[in-house]
Amino acid sequence: MATQTVEMPEDLQLYWDSLSCGFPRVAEVFPDCMRVALATLSPIGVEAYIEHARFLGKMGRGAEPILIFLEEWPEVAKMVGEEALPDIMEFIRRMWKTPNGKAITPFLQSLPVTARRLQTREQLRDYISIALDFMERTTGSVHGIHQTFPSPGLPEMFKQVPALLAQLSLGGLKNWVDYGARYYDDHPERQIDYFSLQSADSRAVLQRERHGTLLVDNERRLDMYLRGLWHDEDVLIPYSNAFDELRQPVPYYDKLGIRLPDVYGDARGIAGIDRYRAALAHIVGHRRWTTAIFADNMSPFQRMAAEFFEDSRVEYLAMREYPGLRRIFMALHPIPAEDACDPEKESGVRHRLTMLSRAILDPQHPYKNPHVIEFAQRFLALMQQSDMSTQEAADMAISFVTKTRRQSDQLAKTHFKDTVVDYRDDNRQMWKFIEQGDEEEAFDEPRKMEPGEELKGLPPRHYHEWDYNTHSYRPDWVSVYEGLHPSGKASDIDKLLAKHAALAKRLKKMLDLLKPQNKVRIRYQEEGSELDLDVALRSLIDYKSGAQPDPRINMSHRNDGRNIAVMILLDLSESLNEKAAGCDQTILELSQEAVSLLAWAIEKLGDPFAIAGFYSNTRHDVRYLHIKGYSEKWGDEVKGRLAAMEAGYSTRMGAAMRHASHYLEQQQADKKLMLILTDGEPADIDSKDGRILIEDARQAVKELDQQGIYTYCINLDPKADEYVADIFGKQYTIIDRVESLPERLPQLFISLTK
Repeated sequence: MATQTVEMPEDLQLYWDSLSCGFPRVAEVFPDCMRVALATLSPIGVEAYIEHARFLGKMGRGAEPILIFLEEWPEVAKMVGEEALPDIMEFIRRMWKTPNGKAITPFLQSLPVTARRLQTREQLRDYISIALDFMERTTGSVHGIHQTFPSPGLPEMFKQVPALLAQLSLGGLKNWVDYGARYYDDHPERQIDYFSLQSADSRAVLQRERHGTLLVDNERRLDMYLRGLWHDEDVLIPYSNAFDELRQPVPYYDKLGIRLPDVYGDARGIAGIDRYRAALAHIVGHRRWTTAIFADNMSPFQRMAAEFFEDSRVEYLAMREYPGLRRIFMALHPIPAEDACDPEKESGVRHRLTMLSRAILDPQHPYKNPHVIEFAQRFLALMQQSDMSTQEAADMAISFVTKTRRQSDQLAKTHFKDTVVDYRDDNRQMWKFIEQGDEEEAFDEPRKMEPGEELKGLPPRHYHEWDYNTHSYRPDWVSVYEGLHPSGKASDIDKLLAKHAALAKRLKKMLDLLKPQNKVRIRYQEEGSELDLDVALRSLIDYKSGAQPDPRINMSHRNDGRNIAVMILLDLSESLNEKAAGCDQTILELSQEAVSLLAWAIEKLGDPFAIAGFYSNTRHDVRYLHIKGYSEKWGDEVKGRLAAMEAGYSTRMGAAMRHASHYLEQQQADKKLMLILTDGEPADIDSKDGRILIEDARQAVKELDQQGIYTYCINLDPKADEYVADIFGKQYTIIDRVESLPERLPQLFISLTK
């Protein structure tokens, strides 16, 4: 495919030439995508971004893969790191070299949501390994024919991955996929039903695997726990326990954040959320009270013992601050049997240290070992006297190891039963090294900001879109780019207002009736803000004359005012450039006049309002243009933007309404009104089903209604009866005579808000 010659900004032309892409749709969004990439990625990351995008554009799968990648990768890279890109591209190449090429697009579409749920390269790599294993197991050959067929369920799984990861840990997802691959690898139709969550057993297995407390669903609660109780804060990063069977990972923290398991099930009578709280309390204890000490002169056993003692020390201090933690720590801490370790056959260092840790935690411990009892008492006595330091805890640990040393401690086989305290971290923060090698990290060194790590550009906002065929949302389906509308001549709007001076005069009389009055007196109140002198004097006269006085001698005030916030949302699609029927003006010009008068009227009333326009060029490129913000006054700057209004492309109404509600719902008002001015039905060039965007707009109206936002449509399409009621119910007006719009629009607003 020959590279299309397009005009690009000078600073981006080299990147565009290097991309060597001939898709017109890519050319439209490339400048915005590239600026976000330059602000987000490192220089090496930008080179990889262009290189892999060029490959995706030349795979022969159309424009969709490269469009998705260009838009989404900078955001994905922020979540999982640029180093995850080779893993992703290797998997895409594996799909491309097999009959599974059709699965590439849904894989890329689901990638932003997947990255947001998984958050680390390690988790993403585990997820890709699940998908790769599934693809290899279900891509097969037809019996008797030298021909392969693609995995029927792979594309369906990618479409459902956002919903799956919202409910399952990676371990649960692995089990769910394994069940479907095992039982339906030779039934293509049933495999499709399973991986699209249509079959009963698919949903049953999903429910079975949906156990435990997911970190991603409780991140906000745990963040508040950290801030509120511990006055600490950090990023919580999940990891999976489902893939390391030989050596289970444990919690830890580093310069990037606190690492915790992606799921905790209930254990020993403790709920999963409390297990997270125990792990965080232990980690925060280290952050607050542990001071790194030198490890160079310690043996492995001495270091292990020092870590056990330091763990007990920070837990003692944490329990002293919040005594309720003792119940959780005691329930989760194992109780190793004293005679469980055979000293003739296995090393018992861990066993003795775990018994001691339990004895320090639990005064009612069952142990008879004199050394365990002695050091537990010494530990508690020293903590009560002076809190001891990390170095003092390490010195006591070395004494314990020395005093309890056995010949069998050197045996290769170690006793591990009931010795793992799974809420404790790996203590990497406890050590520093005089001779630092490549494997050791200076924990107390400040983290360096990598070049390009800070974000300088505005990425697109992603919104879901309703699919009426499946009665479900397509997650992160639409990319909305927002920006400030270019400016023109404010004097052009002043001329339009002067043109309609007579109409403005009539409107002013109507507006005067709607203007809020400052205060209205409410008389005859038994309790009020001030005394009503007329009533009080009359009551006094009645009292002096022996009659029953009126006790309602006070009065209060209330504001007889309006409390309405308005969003005016303008459809700026190509059809606005057409001439209005029986008129020399275009629909766009009439819309300018109408919106100018409406804005003037709302400003007179004092209602907070904003104006925005929108158009779309496929789901990858929905433009949302700010014309007036809520904090701006109706002045020359806003008039200049309104004067520069231009129309083009298509009408993806649902996404624009959802984005507009993002600003309207933040307004403090009793009534929130969104006025949508459009001249046609929702449509876009990438939507072959003419009904799907109508149904999505209808769903958006329902969503806004649940948010307390009242939507109303002013439609200029003579054929609007065929669809507008399906979207807005009874909340619409069709204006057949478009030339009457400047008069009708302000009047409609007044009738809606009177």
